[in-house]
Amino acid sequence: MFFCFFVIVLAKTVFLCAIASASEITIRLDNPPETGTIIFLLFDSANTFTDYRDAAVIVTESIVPGKVYLIDNVPSGEYALMAHYDENENGVLDKNLIGIPTEFLGFSNRYEPKAPPSYSRASFVLLDKAPQHFDVKLYRPLGKLGRVGVGVGVIARSSPYRDSTEGVFQPIPAITYIGDRVQIFGPKLQVGILGSGRLRLAATGRYRVGVYEEDDSSFLVGMGDRQDTFMGGLALEAELPGGIDLSVSYERDILDQIGGSEARAELDKAFQFGTITFSPATAVNWIDESFSNHDFGVLESQSRINRPAYALDDIFSAEGGLGILLEVTSDWLIIVDASVEFLPEQVTKSPIVGMGYVVKGFAAINYVF
Repeated sequence: MFFCFFVIVLAKTVFLCAIASASEITIRLDNPPETGTIIFLLFDSANTFTDYRDAAVIVTESIVPGKVYLIDNVPSGEYALMAHYDENENGVLDKNLIGIPTEFLGFSNRYEPKAPPSYSRASFVLLDKAPQHFDVKLYRPLGKLGRVGVGVGVIARSSPYRDSTEGVFQPIPAITYIGDRVQIFGPKLQVGILGSGRLRLAATGRYRVGVYEEDDSSFLVGMGDRQDTFMGGLALEAELPGGIDLSVSYERDILDQIGGSEARAELDKAFQFGTITFSPATAVNWIDESFSNHDFGVLESQSRINRPAYALDDIFSAEGGLGILLEVTSDWLIIVDASVEFLPEQVTKSPIVGMGYVVKGFAAINYVF
């Protein structure tokens, strides 16, 4: 009997302490729609906020113009607030064919990101019994016609070839565009075809830079310069539990400069630290014999005493990478996409190859309108 009384008193004490340490948040919409449903989400983690998932608190309200909305009994702590106008009232945040939210959003601190949102810019500290109020403006993440970015960038690739220190370093205009179906990101293009939300099919395009010029090394003299080309194909993209993204793609040389094909399976996940989003990735690449011989083979007609003929089959390589997005301001972004590809034994045995890996990537500074 005494034990039951003790448990009841303890539970009541814990409940009263929780209530005592809670506070409330009031929200007014600057530009509320006339009717519909508004969903307020409180996030307590940067790594879920950037993916719009696993909110700590979710409150759904009917829209009433001029109303001040209330989220009460919120434990003290650090949060970021997002308001989501659920236009079709399906209870989820709808995304387009390339995974970008299509419905109106709003954030605390009047934050209006033009890229994946930064928790640190929207976050605030809620103290015990210290109510917070936010005026929130709703906006479409993609604007009316999509987001255009301009800037400068560079494509870089190290050289795995014997006695070569040249590599590839190619400045390019950094034009980016994110629309309802189309995304241009440096040397890559993506066009949504089917699906939305967690599973999408897209057409892809990619500029493939030539891997060497024959004057990069004495072992390459007489081999001819390798060709730039443009790859085109399809990619299936899925959003997995825990904020992990899966992409499986197949691309072919549509300019027929080389005539080969490549495929790739990649997993990546985003993590935020302040205004920087890191996206580590791991991938497996398949490269057909046309490309493997173009990049690493030696024809009979090109053989020399120190460079015997060498032919390759299809090859597989492993790759680890890191994407970095720095939100300098809501308009200015620094973008880095770098990786290390580990070459298989079939490649490292080539008489023109001297290293077992290739470092490659793209970097740009971009102003987003």
